[in-house]
Amino acid sequence: MQLFTVDHANRTLPLVRKIVDDVVREHRRWQEAIVELDLLVSGIHADRPDSRATTLEREIQRIAHDIDQFEHELETLGIQLKDRRIGLIDFPSEMEGRRVLLCWRLGEESVQFWHDEASGYAGRQPLSPTLVG
Repeated sequence: MQLFTVDHANRTLPLVRKIVDDVVREHRRWQEAIVELDLLVSGIHADRPDSRATTLEREIQRIAHDIDQFEHELETLGIQLKDRRIGLIDFPSEMEGRRVLLCWRLGEESVQFWHDEASGYAGRQPLSPTLVG
């Protein structure tokens, strides 16, 4: 497993930001398509298949595949996608001899937080100035 320093994580952000932006945008489209399909199907009789429902099902599958590809790109870089809805990712790292995760979320300027592996997003803490600099 690749470990990131804060500097290395921040240097990857231009690429990561583009991928995560795609994930969040496509995840939103995926959710909207599912809602539309649910509404459509709830009004359709089982004996009358609807072409719009079939089209939506294909679109949902295509979007899900695209999102999986974006996630695979991040994994190839050694980065963990934690929340597709808000664009939350973790960079595996080490701090004072223990494994931690550097935490970044779409919209943040740089990697500024960390948490240990067990605590997750709720336990994230600001990086000390000596680590960021």
